[in-house]
Amino acid sequence: MILKTPLMAMPALGLGTWPMKGAECERAVESALSLGYRHLDTAEMYGNEEAVGAALARSALPREEVFLTTKVWFDKPDEASFHDAALRCLERLRQPHVDLLLVHWPSPGMDLPGILSALAKLHAAGLAKAVGVSNFPPALLRRALELAIAPLACLQVEHHVMLDQSALLAVTEPAGMVLTSYTPLGKGDVTEHPVIQAIARRHGATGAQVALAAILARGRVAAIPKAAGPERQRENLGALSLRLSPQDLEELRALPGDRRFVNPDFAPDWAA
Repeated sequence: MILKTPLMAMPALGLGTWPMKGAECERAVESALSLGYRHLDTAEMYGNEEAVGAALARSALPREEVFLTTKVWFDKPDEASFHDAALRCLERLRQPHVDLLLVHWPSPGMDLPGILSALAKLHAAGLAKAVGVSNFPPALLRRALELAIAPLACLQVEHHVMLDQSALLAVTEPAGMVLTSYTPLGKGDVTEHPVIQAIARRHGATGAQVALAAILARGRVAAIPKAAGPERQRENLGALSLRLSPQDLEELRALPGDRRFVNPDFAPDWAA
């Protein structure tokens, strides 16, 4: 399942790699690629870009078949520091380019025009085939789009069946952006909800597959669940063939939509 926009084509289901590191991360990436995953997500802050790069280098897959995302941490708040950090990401990944480069988090001292200029230059130089942002609330995302400095293709944010992100989707959808859902299984908690379990039983599926299928049914929305072992990776891939009914989706929409699992002290005002 490929999500296509004028700015990029992204596999709808990818492998999230946080917080795996070292050999564990390498094994997970190798396993995922062997099972058919073609979308890998990492970040400077994860401390595993070297492991992801090593596993990708050992793969026999042509590089153009794998969609690779990385992110620059928020302590690079200006154009020069962001640009230099992105180059170091490429060095750790052992790659001439990434398919998607994101601003990992906004920060109070962020020079937004400068950061967007860095993204635009990295994109123009072919070092990032597409660029975007992560963890931007609606008002900041609208401002970034209005500045029209960089061709923003994606917003990555926490999103699952118990965290409604309609306010962000109302920005990304008209802009032709993909919304990528991290923590799409709510760290496993949402998959055990009685409503999700009941829907899973109706389909002979798992709670994780239902939770992922619900996200993917939103349209231009991707998901990057973390899965270390082949069994869980294979289970998550099963969500691609699960078709939820209108009744299923209605029941899921009725769930509380304000449950956050990722809300660090440096997070922005999500309601802004």
